[in-house]
Amino acid sequence: MPTISTSNELATVIVIFNVEPEKQQELLDTVAEFVKTVKQQPGFVSANLHKSLDGLKVANYAQWKTKEDFENFIQNPEIKEKASKIKAFKPDSHVYEVVISESKEGIPEIDKKYIYHFAEFRMQPENQPKMIELAKENVVKAMKLPGLVSANFHSSIDGTRVINYGQWSDKEAIENLKKQPGFGSESPYWEGIAENEHHLYELAFSVTKD
Repeated sequence: MPTISTSNELATVIVIFNVEPEKQQELLDTVAEFVKTVKQQPGFVSANLHKSLDGLKVANYAQWKTKEDFENFIQNPEIKEKASKIKAFKPDSHVYEVVISESKEGIPEIDKKYIYHFAEFRMQPENQPKMIELAKENVVKAMKLPGLVSANFHSSIDGTRVINYGQWSDKEAIENLKKQPGFGSESPYWEGIAENEHHLYELAFSVTKD
C-alpha cells in the first residue's frame, strides 16, 4: 500500500484535471488505460486515481523513485503519443516534495477508507516559503479537530503550488473545519499569499509496480 513521508525518498507527481461531470468517468477510464503502460516504466512506484465527489475533478497522486525517472518518462516519444488523449483534458501536472505530514494513525497510507481533500494553493514562487510557514502554523490547529486523520502538504519544485492532501473520516468533519477561524472564506490564513481551490474526493483505484 502506498505511503506518504517527509523523507522524500520518492518524487511525488500530482496531476489534477478539471472536467465536466458527465465526462469524469470517461477521463478516469482513459487515465486507467494509460496507467497500464505507465506502470511498466523504469522508476514507477504507484499511481492513485481520485475522483471528486462533485464530478468536477480527477486527480492522480503518483510516486516515482526519482524526479529524473519521471522526466525520462514524459520525454519518451512513445509515451507522448499514448498520452495524447489525456493531454486533451489539459492536466495540471507538477513534481512535489512532501514538506509537512501530520497524522493520527502513524505513517499515512493511501487507502479507500478515507475521504480525500485536495486543497490546491496557487502562488507566485516568491510566496511559496511563506505559504509553507503558514501551513506549518495552522496544521497544528486543524489536527486537533475530530475527523481529520492526516494532513500532508506538498510544495512544487517550480514554486507555484502547494497542495494539502488530507485524509478524513467523514465529510461532516471537513465542514466543521471551514467554520474555524482562518479556515473559512473570511480572512483565511493564506489570504494575500495564495489562491485556494479545494474539492473532496474518493480513491477510485490504486496501482503499484508489479
